This record gives sequence, structure tokens and C-alpha cells, in this order.
Amino acid sequence: MTGERDRVGSAIILAGGKSSRMGRPKAMLSFGEEPLVKLVIRGLATLFPDIVVVAAPGQELPELPVTLVRDEVAYQGPVGGLCYGLRECRSAAAFVTSCDVPFLSLPLVSHLAARLPGHDVVVPHWEGRLQPLHAVYRRSVLPLLERQLERGELRPVFLFDKVRTLKLEEDEIRALDPDGWSFFNMNTPDDYECALARWRAATDGAARPAAGRCEVELFGVARLRARTSRVSVELPESATLAHVWSALARKLPVLVGPVLTEAADGLTAGHVCNLNGRDFVRDGGRRVAPGDRVLLMSSDAGG
Repeated sequence: MTGERDRVGSAIILAGGKSSRMGRPKAMLSFGEEPLVKLVIRGLATLFPDIVVVAAPGQELPELPVTLVRDEVAYQGPVGGLCYGLRECRSAAAFVTSCDVPFLSLPLVSHLAARLPGHDVVVPHWEGRLQPLHAVYRRSVLPLLERQLERGELRPVFLFDKVRTLKLEEDEIRALDPDGWSFFNMNTPDDYECALARWRAATDGAARPAAGRCEVELFGVARLRARTSRVSVELPESATLAHVWSALARKLPVLVGPVLTEAADGLTAGHVCNLNGRDFVRDGGRRVAPGDRVLLMSSDAGG
């Protein structure tokens, strides 16, 4: 069982870069009615109770519901931001990202956190490149990072050969983020326009009214992981249980892996659902109607 020393309870967002190619602070780029840094915080807050934002000295930011820390020395690269963030985080390990990633896959982030036991760093390896600013770090690596900073080694990759590093390969990543949009960051105005167009298309689609809702009640492991007993999910027309699992994964990504399959289209072994208090089913093709009641539980609890 994963213990407190393996708990990834924090997220660190590095917001203090120069943004020289963008020409304006990336953290403050507008996405709808809010700056990008707030969009990233809002997503990660569904997974992590402790959020740390690392900003440059004097950098202007809106009021944020986070722990805000300033670089002691400006523009020391990702290693500087990692050091300052890990010093302030309140858990044994943290997921670390930059502020310019509008398409984080929360199921992928949750999966990275779940892979930490037995390792000091969990880092994706995507299209031939490591992604050190989309990775999980134990707080215990902080002394090594501080020594790197003293030597002027400002890239996190210098750490990876010195500690127990798990490099997550593409097949495992694609199961949760098939096109790797999690790793799309914005360096230029063209990147921003591309991201904004994709974000608008996605949010416009999300704004269309759903055909109905159903209630999902959680028991056992699902309730412990989600820290709630009930959630309402929206359903499209002609919905099936697979639609319920997909909607549940978006609302509660912490269930992906232990309760829901990595593709979020089914239940893991050891779990079953009951539909309207009558039938125990696992078939994702089973039709679900608005107003249905879905009970999600361990198999040994369901008979």
C-alpha cells in the first residue's frame, strides 16, 4: 500500500520565466475570462490540496489561492524554480509543471503520481525528449538540486542519473493522452493563437447542453480515493456506461488506475457497478438513461 512517504499531495507551477519570445508574461495570457495561470491552478486543484506557484521577483500576478514564493535570484531556470517550490511544498512529493500548459491531462498527471512508489522522480519520455516540467519529484531530491544550482547546472535532467528515475514511455502516455497535448507549451504569439483556437473549440463543445444526468454513488476504494460519496455526471444522447466512466474520469481523475481503466472506458478488475439497485454489470455498452442511479463498488461488496 502507498504510504505517506509516497504521497504526491502538492503541485508546483513555475511562472517566473522571461517570456522573451512571447513578448508578454505567459502566466497572464487570457483564456476566456481568466489568465492562464488561474486555468492551470483550477485544474491541478482537483488533484492536489497544496499548490505552490513560483514567480520572479516583482512579477505581477492576480490574487491566487496558492502558496506564492518568489525566486531568490531571478531567471535561474527550471532548477531554481524547482528548488524554491520544493522548499515550500507541504507533502513528500510534488507534481511540477510550467504555467504555459493549457491542455494538461489530469488523468495522466494522476497516473504519474501513482507511479511514484519505488522512485524519486517520474518523468514522461515523449517523442524522444524527457519532459522534466511535467514530472513528479520527491522532496528528498532537494539537496541534490540545490547543489546543481550552486554549480550553475540549470537543467533538471542532470538530476535524473543520480536518483531513482522512472521514465514513462510513449505507449503508457498515449493510453491517457493519445496526442500528447499535455506537453504543448507556448513560446511564441503563434503558439498562443494555436492554443487559444483549440481551447475555444473544446470549451464551445463543452458548453452544449447535455441530454441528461445520472447520479453515481461511490463505495469502498472509489469513495476513499475520491473523498466523496456521490457525483452527478452529464450524459450525451444514447449514453452507455462507458460514457459514465469517461465523464467520471474527467471529474475525478484520481479514480483512473485504481478503479477506472487507464483509457477511462471501463472498470478495473475487482470493481463492479449496480444499476438502479437491480443489476450488477461491468459491460460498458449497457445503456444508461437520464435519472439512472449507478452504484460503483468493489466486486466483493457487490456479490
